[in-house]
Order: sequence, then structure tokens, then C-alpha cells
Amino acid sequence: MVSKKTKLSKRRKKQSRKSERISEAEPKLFAVEKVLGRRIVEGKVEYLLKWKGYSDADNTWETEDNINCPDLIEAFLNSHNASLSGASTSKEPRDTGDNPRGFARGLEPEGIIDAKQSSGGLMFVMKWKGSDETELVPAKEANVKCPQMVIAFYEERISWNSSP
Repeated sequence: MVSKKTKLSKRRKKQSRKSERISEAEPKLFAVEKVLGRRIVEGKVEYLLKWKGYSDADNTWETEDNINCPDLIEAFLNSHNASLSGASTSKEPRDTGDNPRGFARGLEPEGIIDAKQSSGGLMFVMKWKGSDETELVPAKEANVKCPQMVIAFYEERISWNSSP
């Protein structure tokens, strides 16, 4: 007769072998320390990432859908947008406070540069005709005021999966 102790031991061995197989199949996860850059390649947004515990030589460009660090991306975009607006060469003074912005000023959009998620929802970084200035505009407003421009922005960034 086999004792209970032996049966439990055999079960544990089987369970540990299963967990070893599962862990081999799962990809290894790495922690992002900082987002260093942003680019668009073939319509896909990529971020240059600094990995925790690794040197700068190990920094890599990763597509937006392969990473999960929305706080770090938002911090990078905020600092990047602030530096862009601070370096603006526009001869027009920047509006502050309760002054009208964007479409409310009667400006005509030249193009959508980028999109970002914020607490107020999706926002577009909009470039205006006759100005070097860019500005965040709610996507809901852009959808109504310049729908063809919004469609073109999305079409440039769409990627279709085709199976062989």
C-alpha cells in the first residue's frame, strides 16, 4: 500500500513540471524605466525605451502595441509637447487663460501631427495654417470641424494584417 505522503509528493512533482512548461512558454517581462524618444515607422508609433537594470546600450525601439507603460508615455509626450510649444517660432503671442483656443479663434487647420490620450479623452496635436504653433484640440471637436483631415490621419497610421 502506498502512503499518502508519497502520493502528494508525486502530485507536486507533476504540478511543478507543468509550471516549468508554462513558464517556458510565457515571454519574459521587462520593466521600462523611461521613454526617451518617439517616431513613426510605416505608420506605426514606436518609442525608444530605457529598461530598468540595463545600460543605455540596451535601449530599444518598441511599437506602441508591444508596451504597457501609459504613465511613462504620457509623461514623455507632455514634456515633449511643452518643449515644442516653448520653442515655437510663431510671431503670434500664445493665448493663455480664458482666451479662445484653436477652432474658437477661427483658425484653419493645416494638419494633425499626433494624437494623445488625456484625462479629457482623445486629443489631437493640431497644426494651424499660417502658423508654426501647434495646439491640443479635443478629437470630438476635430471630428466635427475637419472630418476628412481626421480620416486622413487615421488612414496614414492604419496597418492591415494579411495572412500568407
